[in-house]
Amino acid sequence: LHPFLKQIHFENGAGHHKVLDSQEKSDEMYNIYNVWNFPSGLRQIVKIGTFSPNAQQGQELFLSDHMIQWPTGFTELPRSVCSESCAPGFRKSPQEGKAACCHACAPCPDNEISNNTDVHNCVKCPESHYANTEQNYCLKKSVSFLSYEDPLGMALSCIALGCSLLTVGVLGVFVKHHHTPIVKANNRVLTYILLITLIFCFLCPMVFIGHPNTATCILQQSTFAVLFTVALSTVLAKTLTVVLAFKITVPGRMMRRLMISRTPNFIIPICTLIQLVLCGIWLSTSPPFMDSDVHSEHGHIIIVCNKGSELAFHCVLGYLCFLALGSYTMAYLSMNLPDTFNEAKFLTFSMLVFFSVWVTFLPVYHSTKGKVMVAMEIFSVLASSAGLLGCIFAPKCYII
Repeated sequence: LHPFLKQIHFENGAGHHKVLDSQEKSDEMYNIYNVWNFPSGLRQIVKIGTFSPNAQQGQELFLSDHMIQWPTGFTELPRSVCSESCAPGFRKSPQEGKAACCHACAPCPDNEISNNTDVHNCVKCPESHYANTEQNYCLKKSVSFLSYEDPLGMALSCIALGCSLLTVGVLGVFVKHHHTPIVKANNRVLTYILLITLIFCFLCPMVFIGHPNTATCILQQSTFAVLFTVALSTVLAKTLTVVLAFKITVPGRMMRRLMISRTPNFIIPICTLIQLVLCGIWLSTSPPFMDSDVHSEHGHIIIVCNKGSELAFHCVLGYLCFLALGSYTMAYLSMNLPDTFNEAKFLTFSMLVFFSVWVTFLPVYHSTKGKVMVAMEIFSVLASSAGLLGCIFAPKCYII
């Protein structure tokens, strides 16, 4: 009957022309009455309020509570015939197909609260706060970072210190037995440089642990990049020394000149200079900076170091992998050369470990957040350094 009813025109008792069209907004104001039964038997209708559907939200209903006369035995307001009141932490949700006064109580969305009854919309907590379990109050987030007091930070720092002390011990063994053929083989000076660099590589994670600031964020990436460049270029120089040592037996002035002029020793400063240029471009265009992560961990603001330019970070890491791949190729080609103290086989395995660690690091690094992301980078630094130390020097220490 609705299509027919909305076409009806009529005049009400006040002489106003009316159209029963549901699309038209009505400016009517409804009166609310209460039946007074005092004295007993006298049913008097008294106006106690008004209701205006088109008034501003929250001002539709005007009610004089003190004028309402409740029947004997009533001690509280009567409940709604279709909906209960929505407690704090919930909001009113309209129910399709039911009267406008009927609603469901829906819990507030994540990180939103309501601290009054029967609210229509929840309020979002600021980024520095989070909603409590009842979602009726915003609590301040605590600041968190990978600290030395944290079990994970303590474990990683102990591993770093232990490995650096172990490397110092290996260096002491090599210095004590510097006159032996196994130490003299493959350039003794390069061996010392590699061991000293590995000591600092193991200590490098100490910069990653603790409260980050602008200085430590810059030091984290630049120190890591330069130290590993020196280590890998030293390995490359050692593999080149092996190749030139066997090529010199073949007649040829060029090979002899390269060996006599100590050309392999120039690889370290050249490769390091290239990495320094890359780091300089990185720091001058978009350097790392201190940042806060408010979404990774509920109830915590995690202070982390933002890499700045992701492209520069991947270029630095790609250059390290390029050096590792070059050293691996050179060592692989010379690993079967006949010599009692040929360390090319050890260098090959060390580069294979290094390359594997950092290739695996990239997908895992980008799938983690917060403190776990920092711990993942520290673990990769320690694992690759341990791979160099173990694969190259463990067999030599065993022979000594």
